[in-house]
Amino acid sequence: MADTWYKGNANEDADQHRGWLLGHFIDPVNGLARQTQALEVKWGIHPAGQKRPEWVADDQRTALLLLVSGRFRLDLSLGSVTLEKQGDYVVWGPGIDHSWQAEEDSVVVTVRWPSIP
Repeated sequence: MADTWYKGNANEDADQHRGWLLGHFIDPVNGLARQTQALEVKWGIHPAGQKRPEWVADDQRTALLLLVSGRFRLDLSLGSVTLEKQGDYVVWGPGIDHSWQAEEDSVVVTVRWPSIP
């Protein structure tokens, strides 16, 4: 039964996998409930000015980016969106390239599915 649930802290657990809390890459020793091929969940803390060094190209997953706090710009191959108000989010599908930049200190939650290597 202990393998089917997990209690943690996103700030502490995020250090283990570049912010990712759930996904296929989680070692079952660190919580079998966190290992899944269904989706990946990331807790991202980004200081103002931080940006992704290169574009993610030809990803075959669907993703959701949700703003918890701050101001965060997402650049998509289709255009750019800025998340400004707590709760703003954007969803994009497979094959849409993306990059991002934190315009202010920001906290975002990213969910993408499925979780594939």
